[in-house]
Amino acid sequence: MTTTPICHPDRSGPTFSRVRSMRAGPRNGGTAAKFEHFSSQSAGMALLFLLALFFLPFSATAQAPSRPNITGIASVRLYASDLHASRAFYSKILGFDSATSTCLGVTNPCYAVNGRQRIELQQIAGGAPDSLLAEIAFATPSVSQMREYLLAHKIEAGPITKDETGALRFTLHDPEGHPLTFVQQTSERFYTPAAHQVSTRILHAGFIVKDPEKENAFYQDLLGFRLYWKGGFKDGGLDWYEIQVPDGEEWIEYMLNIPARADKRERGVQNHFSLGVKNANNAASHLRVNGATKFDGPEVGRDGKNSLDIYDPDLSRVEVMDYTPTNSPCCYSYTAAHPKP
Repeated sequence: MTTTPICHPDRSGPTFSRVRSMRAGPRNGGTAAKFEHFSSQSAGMALLFLLALFFLPFSATAQAPSRPNITGIASVRLYASDLHASRAFYSKILGFDSATSTCLGVTNPCYAVNGRQRIELQQIAGGAPDSLLAEIAFATPSVSQMREYLLAHKIEAGPITKDETGALRFTLHDPEGHPLTFVQQTSERFYTPAAHQVSTRILHAGFIVKDPEKENAFYQDLLGFRLYWKGGFKDGGLDWYEIQVPDGEEWIEYMLNIPARADKRERGVQNHFSLGVKNANNAASHLRVNGATKFDGPEVGRDGKNSLDIYDPDLSRVEVMDYTPTNSPCCYSYTAAHPKP
C-alpha cells in the first residue's frame, strides 16, 4: 500500500482537490344521565356515534401507508457523449454482455451485471450535465405502495409506468435533486455471466452531497437506509458517508466536502458506481486481459478494502472493490454486514 492515497472515497489524494463525505376517549361522568330520556334506539345510535369518535384516530393511523422493502440497487444509468466508445468500454474492458434477459427490450445501451442488476448508457443531448450519473434505480416488491408512502410524506413522485422490460417503475428526486427510480422486482431473471465479465454485482453508487443532514432526513429517516461506514481523509474526519438499503446489503455513498467549482474530472471521480469482486488483484489481471491499459490501484484504502479505479471514456469512475475488508478501516468501524459474492 502506498503512503499517498489515490483518487476515491477510500483512497483519495492530492490528484484531485479534496476528491473523495411523533387521547383520550369520552370518559366524562354523567353520560348515563344524559341518555335517560332517550329511547333505547336513540341511545344506541348515540353510543355508536361516540364510539366512532373514540376509534377514529386509531383507524386513521392503521390506514396510513407503510414503507415496502427496499432490497437493493436495480440499475445505474450514466450519460455518455460517445456511445460507440462507451459501448466498447463496458462490453470489452469490463466484459458485460447486452444480449441477456436482464436487458431484453431496453433501447438504451444496456449491460447485464446479473439477473437483477444492469448498467445503462444514455446519450448526452445538448450540454453535458454536472453529474454524468443519470439515475440510480432501487428495487422494491411494490412500487404502488412505495409511491403511496412517499406521497403521504409529501414527497413528489412521478406516475407509475412500465419500462421496456415490463417492470413497473416511477421516478423522483432526492432533496438535492439526484434522480432516482423505484423498480418493482420480485425475482431474478435467468442469467449466466460471461467468462470475461469482471464482476457480477453492483455494490454501491456515490454522488456529491452538499447538505448531509437534509439527505439523511430523506434516505435514513424516511426510507430507512442504515449506516454502513463513514470516514475521512484524516482520522475523525468525515468525507465519505455510506448507507445501506434497509433490506439488503448494497449502499449509496455521500461524497462530502467537494468544491462547488469542481471540474469535470473531479465530478467524474465523485459521481461514480462500484462493482464487487472477491479479489481486486485478480480483477486487475482480468482487466488487463480484456485490454485495459490504465487504471489506479489496486490499493487498500481508508475503508480497509482493496480496490482499483478505472474510468470510462467520459471520465466517470468505476470502482472495482473487494466485498470484505483486508485491513481495519480508519476512523470508524463498520456497523452493518458486508455484502456477499
